[in-house]
Amino acid sequence: MNPYLVIVLATLVGFFLLDSIARHFNDRALSPELPDEFKDVFDATEYRKSQEYTRVQGRLEQFAATVELALLLAVILLGGFGIADSWARSFGFGEISTGLIFFAIVWAVYEICSLPLTVYSTFVVEKRFGFNRTTPGLFLRDRIRSYIISAIFLGLLLGAILFFFLNAGSTAWLWIWIFSALLILGVQYIFPIWILPLFNKFTPLPQGELRESLDALARSQNIALSDVYLMDGSKRSTKSNAFFTGFGRHKRIALFDTLTERLDTAEITAVMAHEIGHWRLGHVKKMTITAICKMGLLFFIMSLFLHTPELPAAFGLAPSIHAGLLCFIILFTPVSRILAVLGNVISRRYEFQADAFAAKACETPTPLISGLKKLCLANLANLTPHPLLVFLHYSHPPVLQRIDHLKKL
Repeated sequence: MNPYLVIVLATLVGFFLLDSIARHFNDRALSPELPDEFKDVFDATEYRKSQEYTRVQGRLEQFAATVELALLLAVILLGGFGIADSWARSFGFGEISTGLIFFAIVWAVYEICSLPLTVYSTFVVEKRFGFNRTTPGLFLRDRIRSYIISAIFLGLLLGAILFFFLNAGSTAWLWIWIFSALLILGVQYIFPIWILPLFNKFTPLPQGELRESLDALARSQNIALSDVYLMDGSKRSTKSNAFFTGFGRHKRIALFDTLTERLDTAEITAVMAHEIGHWRLGHVKKMTITAICKMGLLFFIMSLFLHTPELPAAFGLAPSIHAGLLCFIILFTPVSRILAVLGNVISRRYEFQADAFAAKACETPTPLISGLKKLCLANLANLTPHPLLVFLHYSHPPVLQRIDHLKKL
């Protein structure tokens, strides 16, 4: 058997088993006893509901992972990629257009297969637990817009990869790296200004106690805000969130309207101090630089494997740039998973640092602690996740660890 195929199959099955074990441990880690820290926020009924939500979500994730693995193995072993490649070549276009058509076919098949589970999660599971407010029409419009935006940006990136690997020789990976870095930075700039408003309505937060508190927070950190916005997140979900984004003089705060319904002024200010802390401490910049460096490593390693004929042969594909690209992405799975775990370790450390920043900016950790508790209740968060699942997938520390860290400050 082709050695590349053996590596891929072993990796896919190995990570599936590891994630399955983590979900099983997480399910068993659900404690029937409400942690003392949350007895002032949760009652027995709400706590049981949050645990049931965790169980249902875990079962749905396990089912989705099983279906995804089975479909991917079937596509690989039954020559599905070869069929897609033959179809793309049948149009008789050049290599770049053929490659884009090939990836469009693969992407379309994946979306068609995953859509039923997305619909079930949104309109059955989320509705059952009182979260979903999305209508079928809004859901459809969101998907269409997302597909169009994804097609534009992925098309640009894939088109550039194919172009440079076809024309730039041994330095192709370097040119692709430069292009992808510029694309990442460009997306960060245009996403809050041009893309988010396609999905949500942003209304300037009116003057009042909350607006004055947030403006005072920004001034204390020498941040020039372009504005503070209220986002109509409630038209899709009852879950709450907030974010701080932007460059230069275009920094902005956006609050979900559901957040202002649940948290008081001091708590919202503390939550935003945490988000501003990520910016002031350089976390956003560091994560962006890390992502760009990781892409450079990916493209360099890709350049070493891309013209290896055994790689596309392992997946029933004729040698080509687009075939080599797809196969390398699948082959790179173990490395990308390890990098993701390491990224989560760093992200969790940054969350502790941003919490400390918020406590200092607000001169007390109390409002952030109470805000975190209320958000856990609003989002039915798992209060006792298993350490293995946290290690593998959590970008934020468990909330009890965050509260304990804040209290020690």
